[in-house]
Amino acid sequence: MAHINDNFLKLPGSYLFSEIARRTAAYTAAHPEVSLIRLGIGDVTRPLPAAVTAAMAKAVVEMGTAEGFHGYGPEQGYEFLRAAIARNDYQARGVDVAPGEIFVSDGAKSDCGNIVDLFAPDCVAAVCDPVYSVYVDSNVMAGRAGEYDPATGRWSRLLYMPCTEENGFAPALPEGEPDLIYLCFPSNPTGTVISRTKLQEWVDYANRTGAVILYDAAYEAFVTSPGAPRSIFELEGARTCAIEFRSFSKTAGFTGTRCAYTVVPRELERDGAQLNQLWNRRQCTKFNGVPYVVQRGAEAVYTPEGQAQVAENLRFYQENARVIRTGLAEAGLTVSGGVDSPYVWVKTPAGIPSWDFFDRLLQEAHVVTTPGAGFGPSGEGHIRLTAFGEAEATRKAVERICAVL
Repeated sequence: MAHINDNFLKLPGSYLFSEIARRTAAYTAAHPEVSLIRLGIGDVTRPLPAAVTAAMAKAVVEMGTAEGFHGYGPEQGYEFLRAAIARNDYQARGVDVAPGEIFVSDGAKSDCGNIVDLFAPDCVAAVCDPVYSVYVDSNVMAGRAGEYDPATGRWSRLLYMPCTEENGFAPALPEGEPDLIYLCFPSNPTGTVISRTKLQEWVDYANRTGAVILYDAAYEAFVTSPGAPRSIFELEGARTCAIEFRSFSKTAGFTGTRCAYTVVPRELERDGAQLNQLWNRRQCTKFNGVPYVVQRGAEAVYTPEGQAQVAENLRFYQENARVIRTGLAEAGLTVSGGVDSPYVWVKTPAGIPSWDFFDRLLQEAHVVTTPGAGFGPSGEGHIRLTAFGEAEATRKAVERICAVL
């Protein structure tokens, strides 16, 4: 008889965004006359840049010819895209990353979940709190999270690093010595960045203890604050202790097209093994690569036309974030984020529980948000709003929320 991986049974409830979708669908079914504004899930709304779609259309035509047809591609990504990433996202900014250290994938979410394959089951992971739920759930599925305590919302073998208003939403070095350290900046969900000084402390700590930093930089394109790091590899010593995840999803609108990449430096070794080689082996076994057409589209992001069009879309979302941030602050709510990130982190009024406030805004303001409790214990008493909506809908959402308040 086959037996299941019972770690899956330990996962409490459903995935956060599945629960949001369930509640939203139930309300819509009961009130079909209501027009909802969705500022919950961080999905983009602007079309793909014209330079991207032109490159993809050209690639589709190529695929219809004997000379231009591409079958199975390299699991690591085509060299033309890896070289463009290395040249534009790193080398042009004075950061040492080579094409052979870049692995193209179908999403940062996939890579953040799959990276745990490289590490032993007894490795202890430290996560920011609040945290993107994939970091926690993937460790639960791998059997290294321990037992769940519903009273505290914590797993027994995970180290939680509070990121709250009191510490500027930047975690302090842990008292224990975790093997894996998840950092996400600009942060999902709080929308805040980490200072170069603070991040250097983490790099030094990881090198001193032998930990590996799993650095999610999916939102780095939104960074505008002077001096805020956009890559962990800007920091001295990061190449011997860090893996970085990036995505074209929020930068260039590839949420429905699926393209991202992970950087694993060749200097990063543990137990005498080079993690670059291990990740390559894992991908070659479990991943067939991103389609040629999609990778040609991603390459076009780095053309002058692509860069101008991406910048225009980023400005659009940044203005939405400003509208949300200023509008809710003027209404008397405590807000953070929304400057270097498309996310605005909002404290609920009078300490209302997150899911209660979510339901209230859904039912009374007809606005879909994301409850902070879904991101961990320290997220309770907050909601997250995304700036990825349409401009007019975003303004109306803020007006509706203010009217309810």
